Amino acid sequence: MLAPMEDVSNHMFRRMCKQFGADLMYTEFVSSDALVRNIEKTKRKLILFDDERPIGIQLYGKDPEALAEAARIAEEYQPDLIDLNFGCPVKKIATKGAGSGLLRDIPKMIEITRAVVEAVKVPVTVKTRLGWDDNSKDIVDLAEQLQDTGIQALTIHGRTREQLYTGDADWTLIGEVKNNPRMHIPIFGNGDVTTPQRAREYFDRYGVDGVMIGRGAIGKPWIFREIRHYLNSGELLPPPSMKEHVEMILQYFKTNVEHIGERAGILHTRRHFAVTFKNLPHFRETKIALLRSENVEDIHEILKGIEKEYGDY
Repeated sequence: MLAPMEDVSNHMFRRMCKQFGADLMYTEFVSSDALVRNIEKTKRKLILFDDERPIGIQLYGKDPEALAEAARIAEEYQPDLIDLNFGCPVKKIATKGAGSGLLRDIPKMIEITRAVVEAVKVPVTVKTRLGWDDNSKDIVDLAEQLQDTGIQALTIHGRTREQLYTGDADWTLIGEVKNNPRMHIPIFGNGDVTTPQRAREYFDRYGVDGVMIGRGAIGKPWIFREIRHYLNSGELLPPPSMKEHVEMILQYFKTNVEHIGERAGILHTRRHFAVTFKNLPHFRETKIALLRSENVEDIHEILKGIEKEYGDY
């Protein structure tokens, strides 16, 4: 599955990941308060296309009534499911009691979840973390409480909120949730799925029903194809050539510019530039040039230069 990532999981990136074999995808996370206030920029995140199904709309917030109303609005856009974000660690969200901030108020998290489940007809799922910090890793008990509200699946990121994205993801508690005999809904694991071998290890060792990939797909959307091939055959696919890298990122860049404009398209694609070409020899100067470029023509010239110099790399 492709994880919901703000400023990453837009339609253009989702479409590319789908072409490379992602089974299930999620939108960027959507503010329930903004949706209820009818903010146009927020509503645009809800627009879905048939070629990216199955797909879920992910909502976040801290008020049960607002989230229930937002879920009803989101349902009108015909998602295959609605996901609740109880895992985002970003300070401006978590410290205001939304996202992973709800890990410090479990009763409210359960109240929100139940309110959303009762508000819509589509399946509701949840994404969360192990706990707020090392002293509150209560995910095994929390998973049972969430299941009791009627959710249809649970995704667990193997870090606490305090960790943000540092250190290694701990999958042992994800495995405990999955192997808890009282759990009967699908359990998906998230965190550090960056290679086919690691995905295979997590499936085999912890028994999860699926793996969610976030940062591992940035600049490398073909990771879904690589994992599928490895799971089915036990063989690793050869990495794409630099020519294929450039063709992919050029197409993605072009689509971004067409859909959201030149300036926004450049900004949205920059993080993919940095990751896609990070292993090139002497890439530092080229990376700086890509990140500083302010127009489409300059970026095209730089990318074509990479293809010419490293096409067979």
